[in-house]
Amino acid sequence: MEQKEQIRIIEGLLRHRDEGTNVDAGCQVRNPVSAYTSTEIAENEWQSFFGNYAHVLGLAGDLPGPKSFMTSTELGKPILCTRDEDGVFRAFLNVCRHRGTVVESESRGEKNQFNCPFHGWGYDHRGDLVTVPKERHFGPVDRSCHSLVPLPAEERFGLLWVHANPDSEMNLDAQLGALGAEFDSWHLDRFAYQGDVTFDHAMNWKLAIDTFGETYHFNTLHKNTLANDFYGNVQMYDTFERNHRMMLCLKNIDALREQDPATWNVLHGALPVYYIFPNVQLIIGGAGPTLVRVYPRGPDPHDSYSKISFYLDASLDPANVDPRYAEMYEDVTARMHGFADVIREEDYVVAASSHQGAISGAQEYITFGRNEPALHHYHNTYREALGMPPLQVISN
Repeated sequence: MEQKEQIRIIEGLLRHRDEGTNVDAGCQVRNPVSAYTSTEIAENEWQSFFGNYAHVLGLAGDLPGPKSFMTSTELGKPILCTRDEDGVFRAFLNVCRHRGTVVESESRGEKNQFNCPFHGWGYDHRGDLVTVPKERHFGPVDRSCHSLVPLPAEERFGLLWVHANPDSEMNLDAQLGALGAEFDSWHLDRFAYQGDVTFDHAMNWKLAIDTFGETYHFNTLHKNTLANDFYGNVQMYDTFERNHRMMLCLKNIDALREQDPATWNVLHGALPVYYIFPNVQLIIGGAGPTLVRVYPRGPDPHDSYSKISFYLDASLDPANVDPRYAEMYEDVTARMHGFADVIREEDYVVAASSHQGAISGAQEYITFGRNEPALHHYHNTYREALGMPPLQVISN
């Protein structure tokens, strides 16, 4: 992030603190409860956002070297992501071209070749069919016509992007706007994968996204957890096409008052939380990023899950860390998992409660306040993408 932008953010957060203000969307809006309960809307979302949109499936560190791989089913199709012998990131439908069996069942690892468990047809990291057992008995196979089906895939800004539709094209510049350059400045390719957790939740997937849309709730819901480290209801907010960036205010920010702004590091006073349309939160912590991906279970409006992945600077990877700093490493990883526990045990608990309220019939809409601009933007952009009218403004 450019130093000028870091200064603007820190100065803005300090001004909010001193003046008792917060970002202001300029109005309140109503969001229909049907946004969370409608089967028709859920089906449109599944087709438009997950079946026909480029998605972040991980960071570069998920594929740490040649011949590494990972698999995914989150977009409704079996997907195999690889890094070939030349270090190129690729993605394929994880489906054998013989009888349609899923080829690779492991979630991640390193292999020289991928062999179908049914008859042993083997594919390399470029998706090429390289072995057909007993081909003399089976009959000749034109290998050029039986490679794994490739998917549009691109490694940019240290992120791994995949489109689940093999006939589609990706335009990340248009999708991200100016946010791409900012991602590039974080050098996300330097972080090593540390593991992940998956949380199931009986609620609409957008309610999980909503929990990341404001800090108004910190002093109440997180009074014994995040409120120890953050000033609640204080943030900076900016939009980038359908994406946005929230800057949460750390209590450590007060120490920056005595420093020259030219030396400010935004991570010493704020926590950047990027929303990548339609379902990803990328959180840039001091030791490394956390990637939160939220998915509906197909077109079901009442069921969803989150996959939270952790990354650390490669120098802190357990394979590289100096034994003298092992305790520090354990503390950092414990903090990461502790943050995930807060999401599961606090944010997602009240979000699931909100879903129960939505299906109860108690009200026709919910209200997003002036201090919740990320929720205004998120819901209006997803509605625009589905050809729906914007949220109703109820006050100015």
